Amino acid sequence: MPNDRKILVTSALPYANGSIHIGHLVEYIQTDIYVRYQRLRGRVCYYLCADDTHGTAIMLKAQAEGISPEQLIARVAAEHLRDFTDFGISFDRFGSTHSDENRILAEYFYGRLQAGGHIAVRAIEQAFDPVKRLFLPDRFIRGECPRCHAADQYGDSCEACGATYAPTDLINPVSALSGATPVTKSSEHYFFRLGDFADDLKTFTASDALPREAGHKLAEWLNEGLSDWDISRDAPYFGFEIPGAPGKYFYVWLDAPVGYIATFWQLGSRLEDRVLTVDDVRTRWSQYEIHHFIGKDILNFHGLFWPAMLEAADFARPKAIHVHGFLTVNGKKMSKSRGTFITARRYLNTLPAEYLRYYFAAKLNSGIEDIDLNLDDFRARINADLVGKLVNIASRAAQLLAKHLDNTLGDTLPDAPLYAEFLKAGETVEACYEACEYSRAVKTIMDLADRANRYVDEARPWEIARAPQRRAELQAICTQTLNLFCVLIAYLKPILPQTAAKVEAWLGGPELDFESIKTPRLSHTIKAYEHLMRRIETYNLAPLVSESEALALQDALADESQAKAASQPTPPARDAVRPQGNDKGAAETISAEDFARIDLRVARVVAADYVEGADKLLKLTLDLNEGRTRTVFAGIRHAYAPADLVGRLVVCVANLKPRKMRFGVSEGMVLAASDRDGLVVLEPGEGARPGMTIR
Repeated sequence: MPNDRKILVTSALPYANGSIHIGHLVEYIQTDIYVRYQRLRGRVCYYLCADDTHGTAIMLKAQAEGISPEQLIARVAAEHLRDFTDFGISFDRFGSTHSDENRILAEYFYGRLQAGGHIAVRAIEQAFDPVKRLFLPDRFIRGECPRCHAADQYGDSCEACGATYAPTDLINPVSALSGATPVTKSSEHYFFRLGDFADDLKTFTASDALPREAGHKLAEWLNEGLSDWDISRDAPYFGFEIPGAPGKYFYVWLDAPVGYIATFWQLGSRLEDRVLTVDDVRTRWSQYEIHHFIGKDILNFHGLFWPAMLEAADFARPKAIHVHGFLTVNGKKMSKSRGTFITARRYLNTLPAEYLRYYFAAKLNSGIEDIDLNLDDFRARINADLVGKLVNIASRAAQLLAKHLDNTLGDTLPDAPLYAEFLKAGETVEACYEACEYSRAVKTIMDLADRANRYVDEARPWEIARAPQRRAELQAICTQTLNLFCVLIAYLKPILPQTAAKVEAWLGGPELDFESIKTPRLSHTIKAYEHLMRRIETYNLAPLVSESEALALQDALADESQAKAASQPTPPARDAVRPQGNDKGAAETISAEDFARIDLRVARVVAADYVEGADKLLKLTLDLNEGRTRTVFAGIRHAYAPADLVGRLVVCVANLKPRKMRFGVSEGMVLAASDRDGLVVLEPGEGARPGMTIR
């Protein structure tokens, strides 16, 4: 794929009257991954965004706080940019629609529309607040739904039954600002004759610039006929006044998309170190592939209104409009009343940003279906994929390198074909990133992570480490392992940029990208290893939701843990002493003779795998130094991925009567500690060896 592409990418502009929440972040993370991938391939790729700052809502909020709209939007912009930065969103320019460049461009676009005969002026009747002396946006009118008669509904739609209607249809309407009954008042408004571009828009919406599903939806709207779009609002209003129309202002949806170009103008002036003209901007805009990332709720604005405006003003249209669905939390729409409305800052105060970046990436594709943040699934996926699979690869090799090889890599890869296999998979990963099929990219990468862990399992470096004469072999295995890990991190770098930076600092050498990994890291010393990621425990999730939701979450996860633990018998000693924090008391006492009947042995997990058809079990192969291995089925799948366990020492009940199960015969039991926050497999201390008796 050529690297001479010049790409300009935008996300929808966040409105400047509230905080960024994780629903917003679906889009910004999706966009940032695309941008970071393009940069890794050496392409010129700029990422632009800005705060959407105009409208009645901004004006009224500033009045309520006793500050100017300019002060309000400056404060919100700082908050937004801080949240975006902490989530690793890599804007090249984050601007504001309240800028000189945006005013000039809004007037330019309007002038071109007017010159082309695409502006109509006519009087309309609107709801007017006689106390506040202003026309009321639909959302500032409340009343009884005309269909289901639910009280206190918005002026444009009913949250109870989903009906849509005109504000004049509400029963007993009142102003949300003053409580007064609105009166109907006539006002002259300016309209964009969108229907003038109907034939042209039919061609555009049928092109590959849009996802097929989005194109079909737009075609439906086109076939129904395009109405004129109201592009004006009456004073008082915070925005840009329409030239030649005193007291009339551009409606926010006219100057908001123009903000993409205004922000590009600001970036261009900075890059060229001079003030560009409108003609300069139009010329440079056409030299880039334009990619817009938006939510499906604003598809009509970006698929119809915006392309028509660009055509009228002789600006290049986007090459692609990428459309995503909404986010739900635990299967429900985000709600403040239910405690599932999670702001970006609330999340960041609880968990690392990259956990959410990864989880969203694992669910996102090029379609526009909704995605769900299921907190149980979120915890399990992060623990299994990032901690259990990915980071496990690095830590296994790092520990051996530090203990036996002075953190020095060898000069060869013992399995060059496997490394070549990993590099070949990069073609699939790249194609997925290019097509915004991130979930497929993640699956491909995690399949490789499984293969890397299997390589370590088969090489058994922990056994080789016990033989000093085999140091060269151990070094070669660790070198292979860390180089496979480098490939995985390079592939994940668009999703996990902060983790990639930590890995680069730890390993040294060139930055990780799709080109540098073609040359493996050999014959150099790395730094001391530090943990890259930590497991998520149940209690980590509680701060994300309300108290009632947190209690329900913990109860659900505790019930799940108990159900999974019940899949195997409990050894007599298991209930003798409860772990700290368990809410149950100790079991009845036993004698020393009772305890002596239990044969507890140290065992090494030499293999682990999922059990097909069993949601609770892992199949463990244990070495107790008996001259053979044992098979044990353990109900710990919810807490560990197989790769978490291979090579570890565990405690096994060696004299438990074998239990025949439909999956095979279980020849013992692995001990674990558990409470409401989760489950941990017990491990003997350093110096323990397989077969040792625990007394």
